[in-house]
Amino acid sequence: MVEIANVSRPAIWPPPVSKMPRHPAIVRISHWINALSLVGLVVSGIAILLAHPRLYWGETGTVGTPSLIDLPLPFVLTGQTGWGRSLHFLTAWMCVGNGCIYAMAGLAARHFGKGFLRYSALQRRVYLTVVFVLFPVIIWTGLAMSPAVVSVFPGLAILVGGQQSARTIHFFVASALVVFVAFHVAMVWRAGFAERTWAMIADRGEGT
Repeated sequence: MVEIANVSRPAIWPPPVSKMPRHPAIVRISHWINALSLVGLVVSGIAILLAHPRLYWGETGTVGTPSLIDLPLPFVLTGQTGWGRSLHFLTAWMCVGNGCIYAMAGLAARHFGKGFLRYSALQRRVYLTVVFVLFPVIIWTGLAMSPAVVSVFPGLAILVGGQQSARTIHFFVASALVVFVAFHVAMVWRAGFAERTWAMIADRGEGT
């Protein structure tokens, strides 16, 4: 018998996604807005953190006062807090506004009930924790760090132990969300990155 050598097939773009689930336009648009805003939040958050890489508990915390945690990062004070804070607030409100629109559209179209059926029990628990625990906490603590917001609603900071406590909680919740996104990307890669990404871009899903 003559053995036929295996020849790798050239990559096809767009990839065949006949078995991929279909995604409504609102889901696809909000997904990429969230992805863009996440990049802005991470970059600006790192810039803000480098300006003062120490975490405190209570209302106040400055250089020279006892800290709760000293992060192993260098102090990079010059030019970080100005553009970092501006970009952070801009992308944060973009993410919140986009999330509200997505939630209202999803509830109206009953997208959440249909979509959750495709996930395992573990995945459902993780996504529910992210949506209903981590996101509300990170929004709350973000508002609790704003002097303008706290001047009107002081209870936001008081309930978490002070503005520096809010900053510390915000840091750990943000870190958990970054880990979640990393696992999300890893799972998409494992399931077929090109196919899943194209399905989220062009809605080339099942039944098309």
